[in-house]
Amino acid sequence: MARRQTYTGKERPSEPDRRFSIMDLKQQAAEYYRSNEVPQRLEEVLNTMFYQRPGDLYGYLANFFSELSKPPVICKLDAKSVLDGTGRPTLEVEVFCRVRDYDKIICSSMISCHAEILESASAEAIDADEKERYESLNTAIEWINESLNEMLRGLQPSDQQKIDELLGDYFTRKYEQDKEKREPAKEKESQEMMAPASPMAIVPPGKKKPNKTGKKMSVIEKPIVPAELPEPVLMGSLAIGCTSLAIAKSAATVRDIPLYSYIALLKHDQKKPKELVMPLPMITVLNCGKSSPGKLNLMKEVMLIPPAWLTVKQALRRCMDIQKQMLKLIEKMNKESGSAIDGKKAASRDAEKKMLLPVPKKISHLGCLVMGYDSLEQPLTLIQSACTHLSLELGTDIYLGINCAAHEVMDYNKGKYEVIVGTYKSADEMVDMYLDLVKKFPSILTLIDPLRKEDSQQWIHLCNVLGSKCYLIAEDSCTNLTKLLGSKKSNMPKCSGLVIKHINEAKILDLIQMTQRLDGWRHLSILGSPDGESSDDSLADLAVGLGTKFIKLGGLSRGERIVKYNRLLAIEEELNKNGRLCERDEYEFIDFTEEEEEEGEEEEEEEEEEFDHTDSLSGSRQAVV
Repeated sequence: MARRQTYTGKERPSEPDRRFSIMDLKQQAAEYYRSNEVPQRLEEVLNTMFYQRPGDLYGYLANFFSELSKPPVICKLDAKSVLDGTGRPTLEVEVFCRVRDYDKIICSSMISCHAEILESASAEAIDADEKERYESLNTAIEWINESLNEMLRGLQPSDQQKIDELLGDYFTRKYEQDKEKREPAKEKESQEMMAPASPMAIVPPGKKKPNKTGKKMSVIEKPIVPAELPEPVLMGSLAIGCTSLAIAKSAATVRDIPLYSYIALLKHDQKKPKELVMPLPMITVLNCGKSSPGKLNLMKEVMLIPPAWLTVKQALRRCMDIQKQMLKLIEKMNKESGSAIDGKKAASRDAEKKMLLPVPKKISHLGCLVMGYDSLEQPLTLIQSACTHLSLELGTDIYLGINCAAHEVMDYNKGKYEVIVGTYKSADEMVDMYLDLVKKFPSILTLIDPLRKEDSQQWIHLCNVLGSKCYLIAEDSCTNLTKLLGSKKSNMPKCSGLVIKHINEAKILDLIQMTQRLDGWRHLSILGSPDGESSDDSLADLAVGLGTKFIKLGGLSRGERIVKYNRLLAIEEELNKNGRLCERDEYEFIDFTEEEEEEGEEEEEEEEEEFDHTDSLSGSRQAVV
């Protein structure tokens, strides 16, 4: 039977021809869909479905699918050595995250040096500090690039609670290891101190040891409380604080919000505050401490503090005007003194030259003028005169603040504070001196570290007599934030507030916890910058997010300090634009009399709780017996 065939009028194409026709159709379809007609029609349909405005479709789809992707995770930490504002080495940490299957750097952070620059430090102490700084920095870099890298890899940068807990546990392990290494050295020192003295050094009871001829013994009127030995800074501890800050900045970057908003969310349990308050800047204009050429030792920083109703922009402009006027007055006084000398004899000329104010050409590492004075009143009178020339009233249009740094001027041989070269005062006399100074200059709004932290009774007395007139702030006792968080309120000096700093092992959540505690105590929280600042401007964001009353950044000079003032201006402008800028409260001082009564009630409650706890324990023991 013959095979049946059908024809359509055309011969069936060969296989190569058929492939060519299919490819041709595909190409035509691709060209058709690449034209504007199909995407425009598709966009119109989808816009109708999702009620989107024309042009928002692609952004909507991008956001929609990005939410389905995996959240960014930390893939690498990179630590390196950089220079701070004083030209000394400090730490920088870069955070790399894996975002949509790509590893990229998110942000970096820098932290200030691990130790303060003491004006009274000797050359040997400075050299030892430099050596210790290099060792600590190298240890921090090793920690981050090895241990912390492995520990934090794969974690989300937004999980600040877990990351800070891991960092805290790591620091604790390193601290315990270091403590075990130091124990033999401590035991050896204690044995040497307990060793019996030589027969020549033993003094019979009731008799005084005779003084050697030609030498005068310094007499201490009252025995003073010896200074607490500073706890050694753990080598590498700045790795903890720097990493914590870098992670927080990464989380803010990933969420596309400013760092101050992210810190505010952490402090308020992820609830976005409607308004934020800008901190008031404490602007340093003069450095008259121990390193200054004059006889005055006490005033390490003389600061200008704006009234609460001024914006940051207005405050900086006003303080800059006052500083310029101060320079004009100094130059004028020097010219007048120089012309007066010309008509005198050579002998009197030499005497008058010593009375001249030095021309302020030196800028301190604090970003302010270094000036020498011979009394407490002279620098304050200069500022008062500058304000008068500008038609500003001290105590209304601008306030004064003094960082006394009294712990740096204590002479332990005499047991007194060397306020002015050759002028010594006891702790009780210091209280009277501050009382007289505030009477002469009622525009003084704050005194920082007016006494050593060991002079607790004098702190109490000072708060009772001056606490209702100005803020009495503690700074030196707040350098170790970890220790401060573990101590009770009663273990801290009586004061109006604290200067807290982000240095060493201080984590972001530590700063939040400390400011929350101070808020509960109705105490001021001031975020301060260390002496050796870096160019990282995160301090401004931290102050706004934490809601601190003041921010202490130094003077209006040096790039590492100006960058933070500029960041404050940018944040204020952004908050004002978004309607989130809150007005500040007026200055209110603490009534320490009421506070003492409240503290007494709290102590009684704590004692009752302890008594009930021990009583229940004894009862349970009797039951067991």
